[in-house]
Amino acid sequence: MLIAYVDETGDTGSVSKQGASGCYGLGCVLVDAETWTESFDTLLRFRRSVRDDFGVHMRTEIKANSLIRNSGQLRDLNLSPAQRGLIYKYHLNTLATIKARAFAVVVDKQSARVEGDECLTMAWETLLQRLERTTTHEKTGVMIVHDQGEDASVRKLVRKARRHLTSGSAFGYSQLTNPIRRLVEDPVPRNSQESYFIQLADLVAYAGWRTHVPPSRGVAQVTGTDLWQYLGTSTHAAVNSLSKRGAPGVVLRY
Repeated sequence: MLIAYVDETGDTGSVSKQGASGCYGLGCVLVDAETWTESFDTLLRFRRSVRDDFGVHMRTEIKANSLIRNSGQLRDLNLSPAQRGLIYKYHLNTLATIKARAFAVVVDKQSARVEGDECLTMAWETLLQRLERTTTHEKTGVMIVHDQGEDASVRKLVRKARRHLTSGSAFGYSQLTNPIRRLVEDPVPRNSQESYFIQLADLVAYAGWRTHVPPSRGVAQVTGTDLWQYLGTSTHAAVNSLSKRGAPGVVLRY
């Protein structure tokens, strides 16, 4: 069975509102339940190395926003943009080391003409389509663990997907439906501060977004312009291998 850790980046608000993001994205990290303990132990050793090299406490939540803006629990460490960039890239590198796979869904809100619940629905249904295809092809179950916030909405969408889920198509919209039959239980909401895997999903979501929207000069001091490439062999490229739209492993909706 797979465990799919999911977190978001950006917001679902109207792009006409000041401060709203142009895109909304989801990052997904897939971990095999049979090797979960081994993956977690490897991730734990990695976080110890980040602590030893950069002084980041083991309980510090490491997410894209805090690395980019030098905010939250990282602020008092006075890390340079280059150091924060290394921490980000090391996290993406370690996905392959812990034998995880990752992909992202990015919704361009303006081009897709969606906002609010409609935007959330588009992103999550796209992610669920890819999980359905993955689990059907690999003949395995999947449990979804996501960051707290939109718990009721996510639960509703996932429950619906068990019975009715429009098939993803590389060539436009399809009338076929492929319910996600191998889904195990309701989605499980967790506080991201208590899950290294969800923190990784957040970093994946933001890196996926930056393949569609290049970073500003200031952000590029931390991320560079090729952040997504640091996923390396952990990239779950099958999610958009037919459409060829977007970077490998980044499903674009617009």
